[in-house]
Amino acid sequence: MAETNTTIPTVVGPISEVRSSHDIKGPPPYANNTGHDSLNGGNIHEEYHGLILPTEEEKKTLRRVAGKMPASCYYLCAVEFAERASYYGCFQVYKNFIRAPLPKGSTTGAAVLDKNDTAGALGKGSVTATAMTEAFKFLSYALPIFFGWLADTKYGRFRMICQGVAICGVAHIIMIISALPPVLTSGNAIGPFALSLYMLSIGAAQFKPNISPTVMDQSPHKVAHVIEQDGERVIVDPEESLNSVMLWFYLLINIGACFGIPTTYLAKLVGYWAAYLIPTILYLLLPPLLWYLNPRLVKQPPGGSDLGNVFRVLGDCFTHGGLRSFGRKGFWEVGKPSVRAAAGSTKVYGYDDQFVEDVRRTFQACGIFLFLPIYYINDGALGAAANALSAGMRTNGVPNDLLDNINSVTIVLLVPTMNHVIYPLLRRKGIHWGPISRMTFGFALCTIGSIGFPLLQHYVYATSPCGKYATTCQENSPEGVDGLSSVSYGYYAIPIIITAASEIFVNVTGYTIAYSRSPKNMKGLVSSINLFMTAISAAIGLATSNAIQDPYLVWAFAGPTIAGGVFTIIFWFTFRHLNNEEFVINTDFGDMVRESDNSSDEEANKHGAKGQDTITQARQPVTLSEKN
Repeated sequence: MAETNTTIPTVVGPISEVRSSHDIKGPPPYANNTGHDSLNGGNIHEEYHGLILPTEEEKKTLRRVAGKMPASCYYLCAVEFAERASYYGCFQVYKNFIRAPLPKGSTTGAAVLDKNDTAGALGKGSVTATAMTEAFKFLSYALPIFFGWLADTKYGRFRMICQGVAICGVAHIIMIISALPPVLTSGNAIGPFALSLYMLSIGAAQFKPNISPTVMDQSPHKVAHVIEQDGERVIVDPEESLNSVMLWFYLLINIGACFGIPTTYLAKLVGYWAAYLIPTILYLLLPPLLWYLNPRLVKQPPGGSDLGNVFRVLGDCFTHGGLRSFGRKGFWEVGKPSVRAAAGSTKVYGYDDQFVEDVRRTFQACGIFLFLPIYYINDGALGAAANALSAGMRTNGVPNDLLDNINSVTIVLLVPTMNHVIYPLLRRKGIHWGPISRMTFGFALCTIGSIGFPLLQHYVYATSPCGKYATTCQENSPEGVDGLSSVSYGYYAIPIIITAASEIFVNVTGYTIAYSRSPKNMKGLVSSINLFMTAISAAIGLATSNAIQDPYLVWAFAGPTIAGGVFTIIFWFTFRHLNNEEFVINTDFGDMVRESDNSSDEEANKHGAKGQDTITQARQPVTLSEKN
């Protein structure tokens, strides 16, 4: 245990930026970026912005903890909650809305005569339902590539978030109109519904790639540093800090996704206009919340994308290393400016060796993301296959898309357990469960869970009165004739729960990998590349939509499950070495700027600080206990 009265020459001011219990009021006066040594008990410690950096020995022996985050992080999580609640509240009922016809005697899409009827409206069938919903998902996760780049280069992340909210608000209103009884019974509902659906995808594409980097931008924990906590010297770990807040971020996403539960009941019992109304009302909370947050957020200003420099690095690496060296040891080394200068090059570079390292890490992240599409397919099944499976099961009056919401409920229950029990326990035991280990565990868990889908489909076919045409058997059966399988809908929850649990280890880790392994002016773009993997899985769903119907559904489930098992093994052996890399956030203290800080910056400039990133203050002795 460290002595609490040990004094360390350091800097007054920056410690409030990493203290555990208050919101940041603005950039404090930092020390110069150049580190210096401090003496603590005979050990030499390097300092960075007044923070005591751990020695190599301390990195191996001291317990790591997650630093607490400013309140702005959690307000942004609330923004994500409202947006995802409206998104998933509607998305949960799209497939039945498109696939199934209006139930007998209904003008709203609700099942009014027979509780076993499926809610529906357009009656376009499972192929069209798969095509439209997967096209929607594809646009929602492919367009972020453009909007993430645009945020990095020109408009900034917060402006993109606000624009996306505005477009989605209009889309929600049009969607309600498309579900009104006069529109549904006229036979013309497909037009306004399709318009609103794809407007919603454009708005979501502007919002989604920029919200998670903005949350992580608020973190004051840029480097691992030593503090004293309850009499114990510990390391505040940037990776654990981001992982902790992103678990809450993902928790609120899934609390929002639970709004699919009331909307499925509303669709079945009241009608689709009511199912679309509730998410729209919730969405109206976003504009005032964003207005409140605007002056309080730390914002990474658009600085021109680093994408051009990435291509220049690749050009040098391929020119001097050759195409065959890609992916091999030493490939990136030959692209470093210092190496080129040592080889006699007189070229002036707009980047340094560290940027080349950032590019290397970014490409490693993109390699990790390439394993996600098959995972996303297994996490919820291919296209509308799961919806088709449940349509042939005995629901006893429960909406056949209700148990899809068990996915979100499972995550809501598990995230606090992981954040407050499992991860702290691992840290206390000194166990470092690295990002690749977490993702591999998630991939394996998802593969195990997805085995349940083909098994259930096999038994549904075996027990349905229509055999391998179970999906539409109830709809096509004469009135009074039971066309459902004897397999209970309750069994459908088993694969949903297991695959949902895997998301905590895969998706949350993906957020932090995208943020930490990208140059600071490419974080929106790299985040969107992570999201683009969902678009690829949607494209696969689109390409295979003709196969997602009876009698092929068993293999629509089994094929991706087998591929997922193989990919899990390949992933582990390809990337396991990354578990041992030091976690790096290359956005430093100088990037932590708010609009409300402008006046204080101008005042500092009047006192001769113009042109400096930071303000040097007198060094005074500060005890470790004062840093907590």
